[in-house]
Amino acid sequence: MDEYAELLAPIRQFLQCETPDAWVQKACLPENLPIILKDHLLCELKAAQSAMFLIRKYAVDKESAATLLEWFKPYESFAYDRIGDVHTLRNKNQISKQILARKQSPYSQDLIDKMVLLIKEELHHFYQVLEIMHERHIPYDGITAGRYAKRLFSHISPHDPKTLVDKLIIGAYIEARSCERFAKLAPFLDEQLSNFYISLLRSEARHYQDYLHLAQLISKQDISERVHYFGTIEAELISSPDEDFKFHSGVPTH
Repeated sequence: MDEYAELLAPIRQFLQCETPDAWVQKACLPENLPIILKDHLLCELKAAQSAMFLIRKYAVDKESAATLLEWFKPYESFAYDRIGDVHTLRNKNQISKQILARKQSPYSQDLIDKMVLLIKEELHHFYQVLEIMHERHIPYDGITAGRYAKRLFSHISPHDPKTLVDKLIIGAYIEARSCERFAKLAPFLDEQLSNFYISLLRSEARHYQDYLHLAQLISKQDISERVHYFGTIEAELISSPDEDFKFHSGVPTH
């Protein structure tokens, strides 16, 4: 992992705490691999959905909004209705039309382009996790959401543009924490999973920076105080006891 030290240094500085060793120890147990993979699978979809909802609500024209919904259909049908499988989802990560800003949108094409690239990468990662599960005969039978994202989103400002800025900051923390956890887990996993998690580090690191950049671009004030505020909440969720073991959960209680 030495070659990734430079990549991970700003992420570790950005996060207000490290993942506790107790979580890493539990996550490395073979019997917990299905939970980690199933939750990781859904995390990739949710990350893509969050980016899609943001640009649908704030930035894209009507036709582009419909195109985005169509793009997500096969993934959401699989995740929520168990329709399809690893074979039917192959090569679905294509988008037929350009995603364009609505007229007189206060948000730039830069926001849209960054979010569309993020969506493509997250959906590609979703499929990669699904392939690994398929190879290992781990069925996808659904998984309940942990407390992490729900608690973070419960602190969002109710008024735009602060709402959008807060969502982007939270997106940055989720991506940064994912990156940090991939790096923590990689040395303890088998070669295939270790290589896969290491391969995700670069894109996850870029995603967190994109979110922060866009948040500052949209905000009329300096976002440092708000970033610190959400960082404190995020660190408390990671470092406090948590009965529900998930990819972004806190310290295991058992």
